[in-house]
Order: sequence, then structure tokens, then C-alpha cells
Amino acid sequence: MLDPKYAGKSILSGAEINKAYGVITTVSRHLDLDEGKEAKQEKTVVDKVFFARVLKIVKIMVPGVFCKESGYCLLIAAMLVARTYCDVWMIQNGTMIESAIIGRSTKDFKRFLFNFIKVMPFISLVNNFLKLGLNELKLCCRVRLTKHLYDEYLQGYTYYKIGNLDNRIGNPDQLLTQDVERFCNSVVDLYSNVSKPLLDIGLYIFKLTSAIGAQGPACMIGYLMFSGLILTRLRRPIGKMTVMEQRYEGEYRFVNSRLITNSEEIAFYNGNLREKQTIHSTFQKLVRVFRTFNVSVAVVDLLWYIATVVGYLVVSRPFLNHTHPRHLHSTHAELLEDYYQSGRMLLSMSQALGRIVLAGREMSRLSGFTARITEIMKVLKELNSGKYERTMVSHESLDRITLVPGSGEIINKDKIIKFEHTPLATPNGDILIKDLSFEVTSGTNVLVCGPNGCGKSSLFRVLGELWPLFGGRLTKPERGKLFYVPQRPYMTLGSLRDQVIYPDTVEDQRRKGTSDKVLKDYLDNVQLGHILEREGGWNTVQDWMDVLSGGEKQRMAMARLFYHKPQFAILDECTSAVSVDVEDFIYSHCRTVGITLFTVSHRKSLWKHHEYYLHMDGRGSYEFKPITQETVEFGS
Repeated sequence: MLDPKYAGKSILSGAEINKAYGVITTVSRHLDLDEGKEAKQEKTVVDKVFFARVLKIVKIMVPGVFCKESGYCLLIAAMLVARTYCDVWMIQNGTMIESAIIGRSTKDFKRFLFNFIKVMPFISLVNNFLKLGLNELKLCCRVRLTKHLYDEYLQGYTYYKIGNLDNRIGNPDQLLTQDVERFCNSVVDLYSNVSKPLLDIGLYIFKLTSAIGAQGPACMIGYLMFSGLILTRLRRPIGKMTVMEQRYEGEYRFVNSRLITNSEEIAFYNGNLREKQTIHSTFQKLVRVFRTFNVSVAVVDLLWYIATVVGYLVVSRPFLNHTHPRHLHSTHAELLEDYYQSGRMLLSMSQALGRIVLAGREMSRLSGFTARITEIMKVLKELNSGKYERTMVSHESLDRITLVPGSGEIINKDKIIKFEHTPLATPNGDILIKDLSFEVTSGTNVLVCGPNGCGKSSLFRVLGELWPLFGGRLTKPERGKLFYVPQRPYMTLGSLRDQVIYPDTVEDQRRKGTSDKVLKDYLDNVQLGHILEREGGWNTVQDWMDVLSGGEKQRMAMARLFYHKPQFAILDECTSAVSVDVEDFIYSHCRTVGITLFTVSHRKSLWKHHEYYLHMDGRGSYEFKPITQETVEFGS
């Protein structure tokens, strides 16, 4: 006999499908993967591996016995016990009220109704405390797990490596937000949906055995166990389908957000039909998963409707048997009272068994979330220990050199950058320069030039330790003493002051002893002093990516460089939108304050500000030579 709240309940709710969890910014690498192949990549069955994974994550969410999460677990347990006894009392008292009505006993009706009114505030209190405990436990678990994952994700450059070096996680933002929330909700709901039904089953078996004999509960449990075995077979692919569903949800949101982000370019190309084809193709993958889920739900509902017939047969047997000792001398009113009470207890017991089976289905679904959370925890741990997985490909033209990520040696030393027999290679293993060797000391500016794809950006990624070293030795200052200024500077969320001091905070600024007057001087140096008055002061908060023009953002990035005063700065076409006179002042000021520059630029006017040039030809060769008058004239 199925509880109406479970009848026809879909595994995937429409609200979950339509929730927006932000724009996915990582290119999905799984759009063309075969579904069967994806399913094999994840072990999502409910077995001892699953329970070990869940236990490991639960230890993060509930770190000890004496923590607030444990307190909420105890509160929920106490409320579940109280709720079970309230349910039994409600069945008994409700039956008495109906019996009094049928027997036309005004006195008994008033007495039992008054008892109901007296107990209702307590029952309401139990229900509210149970709901509060469940919601608070879900929130606390999510806070703990989210904090743990972000501590790993934002450690060093892991947030960069997970999308650019390692290709195991296609959509980390979805894992860190949506999947964490669903996992926490699923774990807490499972705790509630298993513990209370078990208690209910034990209590109702005891009550029903004394009312209609042991045969009735035994038959009902037998049928539900038989249907449970069938459902167990049907549940096996649910964990794998959960992983696929979450992946396709991420891909579907990605292709839609990509259309919005690049709408202008697509419109110029008249690419609407091609984009529609891509979106439909991605959506159809998601639809196929939903349809598979819907079939399993339909089978579940059919089994529970059959359970109604079994319930009638079980509860009617003692009453239709005229020789049953309990009902041999019972009046019609007593028989009716026993029938209602036994029927409702049997209904409640079958609902409890139903929730156990449904909890098994949810456990299969939880195995999918558990596999995804475990996967990102494993990847984050390995990335933080310097390991990553990616397909490595080396060119035959370079004698198939075997590349081992992290095999090079990095030495931290101030005021020098020195490459010694270092191969310059991409994370995929494509070798750009077989053996790179040069040395730059503080005060020696270097102009880096060459065609697109020759390795300029790769050099800076290795220098900034974003990419691993595949051999040789690199001597360089610590990370904090190198500063990168890109062509399109990043403007953070926050005030105008935050744009100048990023990534420092106001407390960091005060600790360094840098006053707002000095910050104003930095803005004046790059001809941005008027911004302070135009925008309303240092504490004004705006969407600076939109408020500032391209040239203003580049000059703001240079003011940021002056604030941090690193030993070395990498300027990657960062003055392309700045006038030549401002550019000359910026380069002169960098020399004055002792900032040594690596500059990528095609402007011929910048040669005079550098002592050496590093030219990469894009075919594996390079030149590192001093800039002479002849070099400048040739460049001009």
C-alpha cells in the first residue's frame, strides 16, 4: 500500500533540472564520448567500496563526537523515535474517534477528540524540531565539505591545473556546487529515511502480531522483500546513470552559456543552425537518461500498487475467518475498530518497508554522487602533490624524447632567472624547444618575440610554475616576487582600491604601510588619477570590467604592478591600448623602481627599453642575444 507522497515520484525533479548554478567556464571534454564508455569509467554500485567512500566523506562532514553535527544527529534520532510513537498514538486515537462516531457515543467522541487536541502541540513540536534538525544538518555538512574541497581547490595553482593540466574533471564548478549540495542532502535524507522505517517496522510487527497474528505481517514482509529483490536488479544502473546525468547537465548548461557569451560572433557567421544542432545533440543525451529513469519509476509504482491488493488479502484474513479466537465473541463495533486499527498499522508498516526500498534506490543514486565527490577529492589531492594525468604525445621529428612531468629542478634565488638545458613543452608533451638555456639578472630587461604558437606564453607558464618542468634546471625568485600583467587584465570584484592592491586585502595594504596617498600617486603615474574623483573615491564598488575602458584597465594593471614592486614582471602585450608617451613613462618608471621586465610586444618603440631579446622561431630554435644599435635599426 503506497504512501501517496511516494506515488509517481520521479527520481529527478523539474526544480533540480531548471536550477541555474552559474556559467560553466571550462570547456567540456566529454561531448562526444560514448555513453557505455562513460558508465565504465565510474564504479557506482552499492558495495563495500561505496560504503568506504561514504564513510571517508562523512568523517569530513562530521569530524568528531563532540561537534554540532553530532548534536544534530542525536536531535534527529530523538525526534524520529518520538515521531514513531506519535504515529502509533495517532492511529489508536484516530480509530477510537471513528469508533465513537460510528457508535454514536458523544461522551467517548468528546474524550478522544480532547485527547487529540491536547497532544497536537507536542506532535507539531516534534515535527518542527525534526525538520529543523534535518535542514541544519544538511547545511552544516555542506559547509564542512565545501570548505574542505575549496581548501584543496584554491591551494597554490590547483584551480588552474585542474582545467589546464589535468583532463579527468570536465566541470569542476558543477562538482563543487551542485553535486556537493545534492550529496549532502542525499546523505542526511538517507539517515532519516532508513532509521525511522526500521524503528516503525519493529514496532508495527509487535503490535500487529498481537492483533491479527504473525502470519499477516510475515506475508506482507515476504511480498515486499520479493518486490525489493526485483527493484534491486532494476536499481543497478541508477548510480551510473546519475554520473551520466550530472555530466550531461553540465554539458547542456555549458553549450547554452557558450551561445550567450559568443552570440555576436555566431550572429556574424550566421551560425544559428549549427549551434541549434549542437544544443539539440547535447540535450538528447540528457533526455535519454531521463527516459531510462522514468521507466524504472513506472515499474516501481506498479509493484507498489500490487502491494495494495496483497494488503487487503492479509488484513481481511483474520476477520473473514469465523473461527479466529480473537474475533469469536466480538461485536460488530469491536470488529470494525480492530479492522481499522490493524489496517492502518499494516498500511504504516508497508509504507515503512516501502521507504526502506526507496532508500535503497536513493542509495544507488547516492553512489553516483559519491563517485563524483570521491573523484574530485582524489584529483585535487594528486594535483596538490604535483601529480596529474594527461595524454602525453611527443613528436617523432624530435627523436621521441620521453617527457616526465616534474622531473626538472626548480631553485629559488633572488634577482636571477636562469634556464639550464630545460625542454620547453606543453602539458600534452608537445616539445616547443628541445633545450632552452639563458640567464637574466635584475636590471636586464628582455624582449620576447616570435610568431604565434612559438612558445612565448608557454615560457611564462613554466616560469610562473603553472606548467611542470620536464627536465633541466630553473633558477628563479619565489612566486611572490614574479608578477604577470596580461593583455586583458583581470579586474576583481570589489572597490576601486581593490583593483590597485589585488590580490592584497585592505589589511595587507595597512600591514605594508602603503597609504591611500601613495596609491593615488600610482594612479597619477599611469594617468588614471581622474578615476578617483570620477568614480567617487576608493571605496566605490562597481563592475570594473565594464566601467573601465580597455586602455584604463591596462593602466590600472600597471598601477597594480607599481604597488607590488616585484623583482621581475612579465608584460604580455599589456600596453597595446596605451599611448606611446604613457608607455614610455611606464617602462622608465619600472627601471627607476627596480622592476626587471620580460616583455612580449610587437611595438618597435619598446626595443630601446630592453637590453636583450629572446626570439623563438616556432620550429624548435631560439636566439638570446643583446640588443645593439643595429638590432634596433633592423627592428625599426
